[in-house]
Amino acid sequence: MSYRVIDLFAGGGGLSLGFSQAGFDIVCAIENWQPAIDIYQENFNSHPVINTDLGDIDNAAKIITNYAPNIIVGGPPCQDFSSAGKRDESLGRANLTVSFAEIIRKCKPEIFVMENVDRAAKAKAFQAALKIFKSAGYGLTIKTINAAYCGTPQLRKRLIVIGRLEEKDGFMEQLLDAGLANEPMTIRQYFNGSLNFEHYYRHPRSYARRAIFSIDEPSPTIRGVNRPIPKGYPGHSGDPITVNSNLRSLTTLERARIQTFPDSFKWIGSKTDIEQVIGNAVPVKLAEHIASCLIKYLENQDTKNFQNQLFQNQANYSIEQRD
Repeated sequence: MSYRVIDLFAGGGGLSLGFSQAGFDIVCAIENWQPAIDIYQENFNSHPVINTDLGDIDNAAKIITNYAPNIIVGGPPCQDFSSAGKRDESLGRANLTVSFAEIIRKCKPEIFVMENVDRAAKAKAFQAALKIFKSAGYGLTIKTINAAYCGTPQLRKRLIVIGRLEEKDGFMEQLLDAGLANEPMTIRQYFNGSLNFEHYYRHPRSYARRAIFSIDEPSPTIRGVNRPIPKGYPGHSGDPITVNSNLRSLTTLERARIQTFPDSFKWIGSKTDIEQVIGNAVPVKLAEHIASCLIKYLENQDTKNFQNQLFQNQANYSIEQRD
């Protein structure tokens, strides 16, 4: 069976690309921020990306139903859950997590995948979304996955919810665990010797945190801003080296590669918008890991169904022979 996938809150296309690379057919994407739409359109020409507000649940459901998806994936905006944001659900973006759940309840795809920051698990909006999923008949696998163990050179913990109609809870936990690496991916390993530096600067949220990192460790979480070294940076006891004339911040393209976008991916628009799209993206390799595990699950289900049907046919044949 060919599974038709729609990507909601698609951004620049991290989830779409990961699922596509794993073998799924992306038939449509929906996004509501034009700079992200422009980048998505530049890189995906086999299906449309539609500009619409996913907070308008009825309208979104009509659009989605036209594409008859088997699977809906999406990462509702996470700023109000994020450690880099204000962590204030009242700002409204957290409501889009509930909107995602309501869209799932209306459209009833066989399977859905929702991605968010790990701290979203404690949010009221997330708990409300889980109740909606359960009331719609979905069995849920809820798992926090660190992208660094999925071939991504970045410490990026993400909360993943996978739902399937009429399935038991936890149905994919073992598959998701089995596909993880034993050690986190470092920048040096991922770039495979192509970098000409050993350390780089990543602007901290406060000077109480370190700001200089080695390429022999995973990157900290890529954020939507990329600042140069300020003249007043005081240094930190955790920094492996002191600031020097050779030290610099990562470039935009290096940050995109740490998000595991391929070198062939095209980035258009203003530098500020591109940096934001990169920081908001689901790492491609994380998405591919989830999608690959989902394919294994579906193949296992097909095998079980075939074996059950074969057993039933054999049983029916035996009865006919006795008769």
